[in-house]
Amino acid sequence: MQQWSPATRLKSNKNDSRDAEAIAEAVTRPTMRFVPIKDVDQQDIQALHRVRERLISERTALVNAVHGLLHEDGIVLPKGVAKFRQAVVGKLESAKDKLTPLSQEMFWKLVDECAALEKQLAYDQAKREALATTHPECQRLMTIPGIGPFSATALVAAVSDASAFKNGRQCAAWLGLVPRQYSPGGKERLLGMSKRGDSYLRTLLIHGARATLRWVGLKTDRRSQWIRQLSERRGHNRTAVAVANKHARIVWALLTSHQAYEPAKG
Repeated sequence: MQQWSPATRLKSNKNDSRDAEAIAEAVTRPTMRFVPIKDVDQQDIQALHRVRERLISERTALVNAVHGLLHEDGIVLPKGVAKFRQAVVGKLESAKDKLTPLSQEMFWKLVDECAALEKQLAYDQAKREALATTHPECQRLMTIPGIGPFSATALVAAVSDASAFKNGRQCAAWLGLVPRQYSPGGKERLLGMSKRGDSYLRTLLIHGARATLRWVGLKTDRRSQWIRQLSERRGHNRTAVAVANKHARIVWALLTSHQAYEPAKG
């Protein structure tokens, strides 16, 4: 008869004592992975990105609110923040006769609020670009095609110690860019990407990969040839994920070797 130790039994009724016991038990496990501690500079860069996420959410909510309120008065604006920015002032000027003085005042205040958010976003973007141009690790990462100041600063802030990953695949898996595995009964089966980890970083890498795909038709290097062939076989979206996966592996290699990116020859 198999004997179970108290540490392996399920303990219900959560409390601080049992939480501390579980943490102490986890620390003793040889395969447990730990999160490296970030330094102050990394926390500052990550805070800038978190502020950007909040401002973008507020701007999206504000633009959607203006869309809905104007639509109730029969005024339709084109979709998208860029088109909204270009059209909203002209629409309000041309629709003066349709709107009451109170609604005009309200809409102009909303437009001013949106402009203030845009100003804050521009300030944060300038700060990130300044950090990217002076930070040595960000400069190395920006030598990778498809990695710009946004992605470089976000990666440096999130990956405090790249040597915590055994290889580049572990780094890509941490970002959720590898296939999700479902292999019971010894039968290997790979599904779509796992989407684990930080969705913000994964989004930046995939957007950078999509930007890379726009220019591969104009290049003849080995990497561009591989991307074109993969796109023909597997389609645009799968290729973007594959390129983002490769970028994550290259990021790990550059952070651990402290070298700049050198494209493959031949």
